[in-house]
Amino acid sequence: MAAETQATEGQTTSKGEAPIKPEYIIQREVNKAAATEAALPAEEESKGEKKSGQNKKRAAKNKPKPRQNAERLCRSVAIGEECTIGAACKSSHDVAAFMEKKEPDLGSQCPIFDEFGKCVFGLRCRYAMAHTTAEFTQVVDNEKVQKTQPNQVLNQMSRDMQIRLRKHQEKFPRTQEFDVQWQASMKDNGAQAGSANTEESARDAQDDTVKTEQASKRQRKARGRIDYRGKTYLAPLTTVGNLPFRRVCKEFGVNITCSEMAIAGNIIQGQGSELALLKRHASEDIFGVQLAGNRADIVGKAAEFVSNNCDVDFIDLNMGCPIDMAFNNGGGSALLAHPRKIERIVRTMLAATDCDITVKFRTGISRDVNVAHKLVPQFASWGTALGTLHGRSRQQRYTKVADWDYIGECQNVAETMPLFGGGDVMSWEDYWGHMETQKQCDGIMIGRGALIKPWLFREIEERRVWDISASERLDMLRQFTRFGMEHWGTDTQGIANVRRYLLEWQSFLHRYIPAGILEVLPQKINERPPAFVGRNDLETLLSSPLASDWVKISEMLLGPVPDDFTFVPKHKSNSYE
Repeated sequence: MAAETQATEGQTTSKGEAPIKPEYIIQREVNKAAATEAALPAEEESKGEKKSGQNKKRAAKNKPKPRQNAERLCRSVAIGEECTIGAACKSSHDVAAFMEKKEPDLGSQCPIFDEFGKCVFGLRCRYAMAHTTAEFTQVVDNEKVQKTQPNQVLNQMSRDMQIRLRKHQEKFPRTQEFDVQWQASMKDNGAQAGSANTEESARDAQDDTVKTEQASKRQRKARGRIDYRGKTYLAPLTTVGNLPFRRVCKEFGVNITCSEMAIAGNIIQGQGSELALLKRHASEDIFGVQLAGNRADIVGKAAEFVSNNCDVDFIDLNMGCPIDMAFNNGGGSALLAHPRKIERIVRTMLAATDCDITVKFRTGISRDVNVAHKLVPQFASWGTALGTLHGRSRQQRYTKVADWDYIGECQNVAETMPLFGGGDVMSWEDYWGHMETQKQCDGIMIGRGALIKPWLFREIEERRVWDISASERLDMLRQFTRFGMEHWGTDTQGIANVRRYLLEWQSFLHRYIPAGILEVLPQKINERPPAFVGRNDLETLLSSPLASDWVKISEMLLGPVPDDFTFVPKHKSNSYE
């Protein structure tokens, strides 16, 4: 472990490296080796594989080995009830045999039982003995059950709803009605789909939108009730922006949260994994769902479904995702090349929903060709409630520095629509500098900065640096695992999910440099930390770039990993380039 390496005296940092006090810096060779180390055998990686960006082939390697049906105890039997499936049930009903082969418990206290008074996983729980008698019956704390507030997690889709979507039985009348209106307006005005001269047809389409809105009093009442200005906003983050992580950020004071990016087409097809992204915790007081897609009818139907079936304050259109999968399919940042398509999608979403519609976008596709300043006034005129501009192009992804001067230029043409900025904010000085000193935006969305130091939201509120201790950081991770077990479960599969998302998060968390060992504050997000030792062994471990050390941290919180466990992080932190 890096903690055993001695610091070298008098060593200075080079350009692009964070200014750490010399007594904490260790030899660079260790850092170079650490940066290329992975939690897989070396022969499994391609010789010419690039060491930055996304690990696109990691999914199968990270997937836990599936358990045979005979090894799994029936869910009903596990909680002391009769199996409702009967002979068709493929899981085991032999409690004694299951308990004999079951892995040892991870601890003596079950987080779910402690919180809710009963554990829905019963004998399958990895803390089962905390709520199981010697006769394998389940203990229930009725007093705590009665005191527990119901519906802590909202927007949970039923199996029946999922089947309706898969069988195309769910109807989307508002989307279809507006689509007819749009087509008619295009025909009446003699406009073509790819025409650049859209001013007159846009006015006609806007009139149609107004008529649709006037037809729904509920929509008029719900839309426009939130004042977004001046609020902190946690960015929608794929994989790592899960519900337990958002709860951690809420504990630190963030105002606005948003789901992970959900693919519109997958939602209306009833894909369970996509519907799960819509879930909202009761603590998320201003919450939205982000949709991605490139067809107005598909995105409109997904937005209409979310508006009708979910408790949300806004629905966000993703026009910022730079990854190839989204871009090559015409979604995400690829939409920036098609303003006419953007207009149709946004207007369809407005007509089909009862909540605010917001947009997230980049400066443009190419680094030297900005287009956001042309789009911002149009967003405002269409009725968009909020725009969020990431100060980089799709080509830049997360490299180089964000162009905050350009964000400020765009704010000047935003008219009545609030414009948030985003990019590289990792300190309260960064935040208030853009908000008050430079006056470049109405609010700031924070992504990577929150992943690296979620307590940033508290620093912003209190306008001070928090030199958080290693034990406090570990307590934060312990809280995440508790939230994770409430969300994903305490059975073997649930614990595996908690561990996986904890490790994914650690690929960002380890980049935090403790404030007390920096020569100059604040830490900058694009400065590479040289290899260093912390002020104690735990601080050093938490700062380790080794995936194997991240696994050790997970074992401190979730017990030992299975013998066949492997992990490859999704993100390789190419933002250091």
